[in-house]
Amino acid sequence: MSSRFAVAASLAFALAACGSSNQPSDESTGAVAIPTDIASAAPVATASEAAPTETPSSAAATPSPTPTPSPTKSASAMQGASSMAAAATVPAAFQQCAACHSTQPGKTIIGPSLAGVYGHTAGQVPGFQFSDAMKNSGLVLNAAGLDKFLADPKGTVPGTIMALNGIKDASQRKAIIDYLKTLK
Repeated sequence: MSSRFAVAASLAFALAACGSSNQPSDESTGAVAIPTDIASAAPVATASEAAPTETPSSAAATPSPTPTPSPTKSASAMQGASSMAAAATVPAAFQQCAACHSTQPGKTIIGPSLAGVYGHTAGQVPGFQFSDAMKNSGLVLNAAGLDKFLADPKGTVPGTIMALNGIKDASQRKAIIDYLKTLK
């Protein structure tokens, strides 16, 4: 139950950070409505909540076969694989984005889905009603365009209705951009 509270608290923080004030809330508790794809996520079990594994009583008497050693990967192959895994990991800074954007293709929350947007022109996701400013911006969502936009959305696309005030930390913007590259 505490992991759901952590998700809710993170989303409330992200909503506050992006400056969105049009979120439905429960005035008596101040709770912010959580998008359904986030709220319905299964909680992650902690080590103390994990189910214990059972060992059959005959396991001690039966020797297990010796595993065949696998070939050793080269250092460069392992480094490439670990950088791919790191890029696919959701960065903490993305929580600000996840408050309004889904990563599932075609799924709209408040903003359009971010699946597959990297490299495309802004304002072109089918099924989402963009502001005229975003549709006519000509902004290409590549590394340079995203970096500029995420740093100052309203300065980059005057008239945008996106509520984000900007992400000032360059390393956080880079982590988000690297993650967006992995979304298909």
